[in-house]
Amino acid sequence: MSSLTPKEKIALITRNLQEVLGEDIIADVIEKQNRPLKIYWGTATTGRPHCGYFVPMTKLAHFLRADCEVTILLADLHAFLDNMKAPYELIQHRAKYYEFLIKSTLRSIGVSIDKLKFVFGSSYQKSEGYIMDIFRLSSIVTEHDAKKAGAEVVKQVASPLLSGLIYPLMQALDEEHLGVDAQFGGVDQRKIFTLAVENLPSLGYKTRAHLMNPMVPGLAGGKMSASDPNSKIDLLDSAADVEKKLKKAVCAPKEVEGNGVIAFVEYVLIPISELGSEDGKARFVIEKDGAEIVYENIDKLKEDYVADIIGPKELKAATTLALNKLLDPIRNEYANSDEFKEIEKLAYPPAVPEKKKKKEKKIGTGYVAKKQGEASGSSAPTEGVENLKIDEAN
Repeated sequence: MSSLTPKEKIALITRNLQEVLGEDIIADVIEKQNRPLKIYWGTATTGRPHCGYFVPMTKLAHFLRADCEVTILLADLHAFLDNMKAPYELIQHRAKYYEFLIKSTLRSIGVSIDKLKFVFGSSYQKSEGYIMDIFRLSSIVTEHDAKKAGAEVVKQVASPLLSGLIYPLMQALDEEHLGVDAQFGGVDQRKIFTLAVENLPSLGYKTRAHLMNPMVPGLAGGKMSASDPNSKIDLLDSAADVEKKLKKAVCAPKEVEGNGVIAFVEYVLIPISELGSEDGKARFVIEKDGAEIVYENIDKLKEDYVADIIGPKELKAATTLALNKLLDPIRNEYANSDEFKEIEKLAYPPAVPEKKKKKEKKIGTGYVAKKQGEASGSSAPTEGVENLKIDEAN
């Protein structure tokens, strides 16, 4: 158990979050009921996890320091329902890969995984009680509300599948079936959280608190996405790839809004450096003209960036160095684990190149000339070969 007071625990749980719904619920559990807050974070196991995952990992570290009971949901069925991004068999391999990678990522930032609970969605979401709850919830939630709830989470297509409407209902029900007090996720999930708050009480279930991280901009601008290789750095990218991607990252001089590199420093590198420091202070170092500039908070860094004291070149170089230091332990675990490498191959098998169809071309036009002296319009049989084809490679 930590030596933090109840108020210090609440402050740590809510630190760096963009929004908290139901903070009174958190206070009631910690201050009045005097017990650990039970919280879960879920991730749909689709594309390869990227460096944006360091943001929730840092918060999981805060939750553990505040004596929370933390569950990580590997949402394999959710991944399957998200407009069929992959077959179910492949999704199951990816869920296992996510477990390997998330554990490795947590260890890389010094977080003990001993007190973490990992749950696969399919282990309970196919039970009779859960399925009945889906039916019950679907009888009170409109198609419009279900679609709106998943708008920022479920992949939007021209002809959406019904599975995309089930997805947000399941995420709401997970709160009850995992037995938690709070759900943690990105602010892009706010509409699903609201759906849960508005509808779970109608099923006789209690309202939970919801904690939301800000969304870290991608390297190419916009949301960092697993499906957009230009927007993110994978957790197993090589040091050379990290350097190459950061060099190409959108990082306009003197601009901090929408700057993915500064956002990454703010929400990943500075909080993680604070986690690992002996004095509890953050430390981000930028080298310029042979000298070191040490930043203990993001405000000073942003101020210097706007004033052009530091520029994109120095910022990118420092970010590359700090990020590769975080990724090295993950790369080493992968390199030294045959099981890790095998599940990665099963989860993301190399694409099979499509065989090019050999083109066929005709010899001549297919027109057969009439015999000399034959009358026009005659139906007399003709001799010869029509439309003969050969392989283009011959």
